[in-house]
Amino acid sequence: MGVHLSLLVMLAFQGTPQDASGFRPAAPPDLPKAAQPAKPLSPEMRGDIFMARKMYREAAEMYKQEPESAIIANKIGISYHQMQDLNMARKYYERAIKLDPAYSEAVNNLGTVYYAQKSYRRAITQYKKALRLKPDSASMISNLGTAYFARKNYDLAQEMYQKALELDPEVFERRSTQGTLLQERSVEERARMHYTLAKAYAKTGKTDLAILYIRKALEEGFKEREKFQKEPEFAVLQDNDEFKKLMAAEPRVL
Repeated sequence: MGVHLSLLVMLAFQGTPQDASGFRPAAPPDLPKAAQPAKPLSPEMRGDIFMARKMYREAAEMYKQEPESAIIANKIGISYHQMQDLNMARKYYERAIKLDPAYSEAVNNLGTVYYAQKSYRRAITQYKKALRLKPDSASMISNLGTAYFARKNYDLAQEMYQKALELDPEVFERRSTQGTLLQERSVEERARMHYTLAKAYAKTGKTDLAILYIRKALEEGFKEREKFQKEPEFAVLQDNDEFKKLMAAEPRVL
């Protein structure tokens, strides 16, 4: 016990100045540091939190408390877009573009309003404008492909999807609605859409995703099953066991 106590005393005095008697006075105890006050959240940060919670109206009200800017106007537009208020969304996207004509995200998002209104030609025009500002955006390229798809221009849609996948292999698998850029996913011809994506994934060597979308296409009622065995993009799947099972199975439409 005495050995341990001596060691502790030596450690306690180590590094403190000696007095005249040769002893070192004990160091004063450390005082607790005052807690730093939490930095208050800005209205924009609060708006972002509301968006993450899908409280879109509250998000819009928070964003409106910020000084006007292209980014804030775009975020307000997205919040109204999520509430399906396309007229207000369009108003704020246009305001964002007026504040910053080079803000590609707002230009893209205005295109998504036209797409939702089934004005596909105008949507294509907007997406092309956005891509002139940001040519390597996989999300914008996929939006352009979806607009081509809606106009039944399947070859151009396929070309755009292929390009988007080359830029970002995960572009079609993300499900987040947060941020400043909207990615269009709604289509009427879901079976053909899934066939188109299966073809794009097969061409880029994403076997698992290609088979996943083949299954989805068949479940959605895709009638041209022979395409999966004749199209050159699907040649790499012909020896795949799961692919063979899909082709041999009876059609099961959901």
